[in-house]
Amino acid sequence: MRRCLNGPLLCSETGSGYSCTGLDHAGELAATLISLDPWLKPYGPVLVRRLEMVSLALKLLARHGSLREAAGTHLVCGPRYEDGTWRIGEWAPNATAIYLIGTFSGWEERPEFAFTRQEGSDIWEIALPEEEMPHGTLFRLRIHWEGGSGDRIPSHAHRVVQDPDTLVFNAQAWRPEPYEWRHGVMTEEGTAPLIYEAHVGMAGEGGEVAGFDHFTDHVLPRIKGAGYNTIQLMGILEHPYYGSYGYHVTSYFAVSSRFGTPEAFMRLVDTAHGMGIRVIIDVVHSHSAGNEVEGLSRQDGTPHLYFHDGNRGRHEGWDSRCFDYGKEGVVRFLLSNCRYWLETYRLDGFRFDGVTSMLYHHRGMNRCFTTYDDYYGDEVDEEALVYLALANRLIHDIRPSAITVAEDVSGMPGLALPRELGGTGFDYRFAMGLPDLWTKLIKEVPDESWDLDTIWYELTNRRHREPAISYAESHDQALVGDQTHFFRMAGAAMYDHMGIEDTDPLIERAMALHKMIRLITFATASGGYLNFMGNEFGHPEWIDFPRHGNNWSGHYARRQWSLVDNSELKYPLLANFDREMTALITVGGLFGESPIRLLGMSRIKKWLAFERGAMVYIFNFHPTQSWVDHPVSVSPGDYSLHLSSDAHRFGGQGRIEEEQRFFSFPDAKGEHRIYTYLPARTAMVLKKQEKQEKKVIGHRS
Repeated sequence: MRRCLNGPLLCSETGSGYSCTGLDHAGELAATLISLDPWLKPYGPVLVRRLEMVSLALKLLARHGSLREAAGTHLVCGPRYEDGTWRIGEWAPNATAIYLIGTFSGWEERPEFAFTRQEGSDIWEIALPEEEMPHGTLFRLRIHWEGGSGDRIPSHAHRVVQDPDTLVFNAQAWRPEPYEWRHGVMTEEGTAPLIYEAHVGMAGEGGEVAGFDHFTDHVLPRIKGAGYNTIQLMGILEHPYYGSYGYHVTSYFAVSSRFGTPEAFMRLVDTAHGMGIRVIIDVVHSHSAGNEVEGLSRQDGTPHLYFHDGNRGRHEGWDSRCFDYGKEGVVRFLLSNCRYWLETYRLDGFRFDGVTSMLYHHRGMNRCFTTYDDYYGDEVDEEALVYLALANRLIHDIRPSAITVAEDVSGMPGLALPRELGGTGFDYRFAMGLPDLWTKLIKEVPDESWDLDTIWYELTNRRHREPAISYAESHDQALVGDQTHFFRMAGAAMYDHMGIEDTDPLIERAMALHKMIRLITFATASGGYLNFMGNEFGHPEWIDFPRHGNNWSGHYARRQWSLVDNSELKYPLLANFDREMTALITVGGLFGESPIRLLGMSRIKKWLAFERGAMVYIFNFHPTQSWVDHPVSVSPGDYSLHLSSDAHRFGGQGRIEEEQRFFSFPDAKGEHRIYTYLPARTAMVLKKQEKQEKKVIGHRS
């Protein structure tokens, strides 16, 4: 078995390279994928080659025993405590010497704290008794190489802290009393995710950096009460720049200490599980911060240990480093990162950030993907595609109930298909075109000119059998420089006219469209739905983290929960609607393979209706015109009003009578219709009754 991690992953020791036709039935899997999308037929040889690459990578990694065992670099590298002894390992092929420095050595090199290079390996290791490095001790590595040296944080450090005065980062020996888990891991499979995207640090209201304990005690109950079953946490992996949202990671195995201790994060996950809520985190394997002391850049003195050398190793748009997915050590490092978070913190999955940047040599920057050639040409980083397939296989092998979500704007075919169908293995992809659609309409097009054909196409345009997470807006729309949808529609009026009795027309328009946009996005979703923290109640203003440009103020890096708690304001009314909207998932007929049947649409009258499961959804986007006795073609049956966006409890005008019943009647052609009153800027959800009552009620309502 080759112990060196520095070689290419996709190169066997016998020199067979990619010549592995037929491995794991690559041809059959490619044929299955093509059967789902016949437009892929011309690219059959490319599909076979990529599937063979995955099979070969699995076989080569199997030299370590299994894929899970190959994903075990965190069991060799980084600080590990074993029977009164600290053992610290580091992958550093280019190093000539490594010393452990810290408070115990006066931050100086000492012979007794020198690492030893393991024979036949690129791993350096040191062992020292616990009394030399007790709990809480700060330390670093001082790595020497030909022509230089530098201080580094261990690549697999589990705890990294920042000095509040000097702002310097150090690793910290961490061995508290073990956390006692109260709840088991979430094992339920198949439940569609209703995702509450959240950021722990800005979950407080005071403008300071909030922590895990605050989130657990004060925000988790809100999420549970709002009806969401999955939390997607941003910025959990350690990152030096707070304003990066956690997307410039430096320590991949360390919980960000600015939010609290590892045990506090465990309590958050454990408490969420007790509420029946899954916890997934953003994992950033698409790039890494360029920091050298506290990051991975030039870890052993070379710029290409974890990353590509030269221009390919730098993401100019993000000012970061790009991983080399063709190197065995890098792939095992990233796979181990997935395993570590699943096993140590009992997470329920991951949202993979920046997948488009991973998949293409051009990083997807300023590119439009208009032809299948874009997915199967020379610009595709096939090594990255192999890594993503390996990561998904590992995650689902460890935790079959785990969910993985790909943030990809390109639409790469097969990305969210299981490996049994020839796919990469993600459970879901993000429907990233939807927030762009809504932002463009709200920002640039008067709503009397909204094109319902375009809206409907974007809402329902999806790859066959590849579930997507739909969302109207995420944190991206809330950042400074942009605006949340509600803030953009309401403008300055929200500062003075959100009183419960206020009838300001700008606010009424913003509230009406906010509800309609979210409902139609939710009801047409194929896999799940996402909302960013606070946007469900129309949180005002934007997000702006402390930075030089705002005099390091945290005023806008917060959530104003007091607004939704104030019954004198309209924010709770929007929250009420969101809560009843998410509750529609329990009614049935949403997400999954449930088909959507368009019942009617008018570009002139600005209305549309569709059927899904036992529910009929009717929207009137016209800003001024209400429609009386409006016919809607439906399946034969008896329908009751289940939800109205115009109800008083949602901040509407109450123009639709509650508890209405609608009976379908056939026309001369035998087509069944119901007749409804559709007020301007409203949406209704009707539920088909299991049995039609014998009592006859007039069909006009």
